[in-house]
Amino acid sequence: MRTGDGWFPVCSTAALTPGRGVAALLPGGAQAAVFLDRAGHLYAIANRDPFTGAYVLSRGLTGTAAGRPFVASPLLKQRFDLETGGCLDDAGVSVATYPVRTRPSR
Repeated sequence: MRTGDGWFPVCSTAALTPGRGVAALLPGGAQAAVFLDRAGHLYAIANRDPFTGAYVLSRGLTGTAAGRPFVASPLLKQRFDLETGGCLDDAGVSVATYPVRTRPSR
């Protein structure tokens, strides 16, 4: 995952379960929610639910709406686009997104 300081290793893709998220503590104390979808695409967004302030988005349910991948907050069920961070249920709210990549095998 890319942060302001460069690439930050989170975990191997083998440790990710498609359709489920994991939380990652980033340098500086921020948290990210990392997802691997069933098609093999990686996503990372901020883990903090902006509606409640709780760090729970990594525990949300993933899905698609109009072809857009999203995670639904486990608390109030607002859906966040995994590519843009925009809230699908309130256009005025969004979460940060982070670029992700896999490290080449050695």
